[in-house]
Amino acid sequence: MYEQYWSLADKPFRNTPDPHYFYFSRQHEEALTRMLYAITEGQGAMMLTGDYGCGKTLLSRSLLDELDPDRFEVALIPYPNLSGVELLQEILLQFGYEAQGLSKVELLHLLSDCLLDNHARGCSTIIIVDEAQMVMDKMTMEEIRLLLNFQQDRKFYLTLVLMGQPELRERVEEMPQLLQRLSVRYHLRAFDEEDSEKYLAHRMAIAGGNGDIFTREAGRLIASAGEGVPRRMNNIADMSLMVGFGQRTPVVDENIVQQVITDMDA
Repeated sequence: MYEQYWSLADKPFRNTPDPHYFYFSRQHEEALTRMLYAITEGQGAMMLTGDYGCGKTLLSRSLLDELDPDRFEVALIPYPNLSGVELLQEILLQFGYEAQGLSKVELLHLLSDCLLDNHARGCSTIIIVDEAQMVMDKMTMEEIRLLLNFQQDRKFYLTLVLMGQPELRERVEEMPQLLQRLSVRYHLRAFDEEDSEKYLAHRMAIAGGNGDIFTREAGRLIASAGEGVPRRMNNIADMSLMVGFGQRTPVVDENIVQQVITDMDA
């Protein structure tokens, strides 16, 4: 709606997981490096946590883009609040196996065959559980842990990646057997002021905008009010562009941003 007014090719602050817009802060680069290390070195399991809206889902999409589909078979479980049997069925379905109607024992045998087949052809198996803090069933969490029992001669036949909000850490700490198997753990925090400003500029540049649409003061106010959380900053920045368009202002200044923040608080 406002793109033409601001000479943009696209809306820069959509809250959708689009890797094209992903800003690799220093901590996101570190997190991706650790995830790739855990996967390529067959470390068994890792956990990535972060506050709501800090880019975990986008990071998982970027991770998938880094993995050669000829060398890695990946199952991504975005809604993991499943029973143990449903979880196994979903994993096998994503790997191309018909799994409906099978017993748990049959599912485990089929998953074992899948892992052995992948291993024999030089293909690594990755299982990513996103929003893992949503797994409320203790038995399902136990099933996730038991996936790491697929190993031989101290070599894991799969890599398990758990991603979620901070409460996931509390859930895992209640399971020492799983906690001890996590070779890599990393927590994403909100951006500092420097990264917040770079984040806003990055998304504007990807959308075709120049650095003159938001004033420096407006950018700082967005970062401060959004507390360095990308999703919150997106909401404020997007509506600020909309209000600036509606008022036909030449730039988005701190007065417009403050108006948007006040309206949101109200």
